[in-house]
Amino acid sequence: MKNKNKHKIMLKDFKIRFWINTILTIPILILSPTIQGILNLKIKFYGEHIILFLLSSTVFVYGGWPFLKGFIKEIKNKQPGMMTLITLAITIAYLYSGIVTFIISGKTFFWELATLIDVMLLGHWIEMKSTLSASQALEKLAKLLPSKANLILEDGSLKKIAVSKLKTGDKVLIKPGEKIPADGIIIEGKTKINEAMITGESKPVDKEINDKVIAGSINKSGSIAIKVEKKGKDSYISQVIKLVQKAQESKSKVQTIADKAAFYLTIIAICVGITTLLIWLLIGSKFVFALERMVSVMVVTCPHALGLAIPLVISAITTISAENGLLIRKRTPFEKAYKIKTIIFDKTGTLTEGKFGVTNIISFSDINSEQILKFAAAIENKSEHFLATSIVEKAKEQKLELPKVENFEAISGKGVIGQIDKEQFFIGNQEILNETQINFKNNENIKTKFEKLQQDGKTVIIITTKNNILGLIALSDIIRKESKQACKKLKNMDFEIAMITGDNEIVAQQVAKELNINTVFAEVLPDQKAAKIKSLQKKGNTVAMVGDGINDAPALAQANIGIAIGAGTDIAIEAADIILTKNDPRDVVNIIKLSKLTNRKMFQNLVWATGYNIITIPLAAGILYKFGIIMPPAVGALVMSLSTVIVAINSQIISFKNNNL
Repeated sequence: MKNKNKHKIMLKDFKIRFWINTILTIPILILSPTIQGILNLKIKFYGEHIILFLLSSTVFVYGGWPFLKGFIKEIKNKQPGMMTLITLAITIAYLYSGIVTFIISGKTFFWELATLIDVMLLGHWIEMKSTLSASQALEKLAKLLPSKANLILEDGSLKKIAVSKLKTGDKVLIKPGEKIPADGIIIEGKTKINEAMITGESKPVDKEINDKVIAGSINKSGSIAIKVEKKGKDSYISQVIKLVQKAQESKSKVQTIADKAAFYLTIIAICVGITTLLIWLLIGSKFVFALERMVSVMVVTCPHALGLAIPLVISAITTISAENGLLIRKRTPFEKAYKIKTIIFDKTGTLTEGKFGVTNIISFSDINSEQILKFAAAIENKSEHFLATSIVEKAKEQKLELPKVENFEAISGKGVIGQIDKEQFFIGNQEILNETQINFKNNENIKTKFEKLQQDGKTVIIITTKNNILGLIALSDIIRKESKQACKKLKNMDFEIAMITGDNEIVAQQVAKELNINTVFAEVLPDQKAAKIKSLQKKGNTVAMVGDGINDAPALAQANIGIAIGAGTDIAIEAADIILTKNDPRDVVNIIKLSKLTNRKMFQNLVWATGYNIITIPLAAGILYKFGIIMPPAVGALVMSLSTVIVAINSQIISFKNNNL
């Protein structure tokens, strides 16, 4: 934000200097002999040349000060560039005109000097407006936070306070339509939250007790109470802004090349300018004409557009990425993402949800699968086992009304027993059958289906009465619905897809089969994942690793591009180059699309920033003088400024459609 405020001050300064200089330029033009000749005027009075010199001196010092100051900075940093060229051009024009005014006879450059500075100020003013607007989307993120919050006092009453005064542990009420004032956890109520501006998720997300909420998101329906966990600089939005600003300020290889090109272009401009002066003098031209050609060459060759070509694109792209839930930590790997050949996905928590869920319900009786789930969930609702929780959640998804359970009993290592409408039910693994009168091996049909589910890598729960097996419930790590779409799209884009996991071969192959992934690395320990990636890189592959950022850290660091998925509100994943704030593998496609877009825009800007010089430098040097075509310094300044503005505008005309919407 400091840079933004600095830009605003500079923008205002250039605007004021431009208007004052323009007003001062009017009498300079009127008093200029050249302009008088063009307009067929004759204004002569005692001391006119002194007034013209004083007015021009004011324009040179006041209007030219930003360029003179920039020149001093560039020389101190041993990095001559745009300011050096502008300063040389206006200083030579001013000093020569001053000498002509008081010492020797000749033509002055005062009106050319004034108009040149006016055009340069105008160009910088317009360019800075374009640059400033490139960070507006990031500013919107900062403005997402509300200014007030409804603090819940100990007696239950509400007190409206400034968000800045909230403390960790405070309880806050958020009414429908209000913004979440701080990162926190819901302690009362349920609602739908719009997180579009933060995660890029277009649909409102269902939230209930114990769910986390992010500051700046919008409460769409019910009233909720939250407990504040993070606020201010520790909040998710603040972390996003810091990451984006850090990415925008960092330099990539492409920008380093552009900076070097700008430096060499400056040296070339000075050399070509001096050469132009000498050539015109050697062929017998007047010094004034030769000097004007040199000044035009220096001005038109200013590498300002080249200096802005990369930073403006990165500023726009990193902001667009953040708005779509893609946080770029390191620019160079992101810019190279379009070169990816192989993408390796971690299984658990990346392609799958990382938690068990019900995948199959099989009935062996007159009771249908819905009733089996209802009975199982009712009894398991009293258990704390993680598999029991998954069965209960499945029943909630289907909005089943659970019957009353009596005489609940948990049997360690086997399962649970409960009574519903005086009927006793047994739910658990094969060992639970020891509590019944059933011989599992005698029923070939049930045994076959049970073993088939196990072979598919699933955990199988048996639901039975004292005498009859009612059905089976199979559970496994659920594959994300987005994973199938992601793998299909990436395959259609001719990427090689692989999966790596610490899980056993059976489970891994089952997941790979569903996602149509041919290459599978199973039973790989976390520290061995990096070695697998290294072996692929040795074959010449550019490899991207997509993981959850926890046990995948070594692999993320080894990959050419490390992508951490599902960061949620904790985005401090040091091993990753790019962070996806949502648990959505399809965002990998968006990263590649944005990387391609970034490189295309950078290439366009670099071509424009340097390519126009192929035409303008010879014109400025006077190559078409015999045909009556020359480029005065002011026109050269206009062309140079126009190229800078075009680069700035091109950097903002970015069309990106989220692949997942």
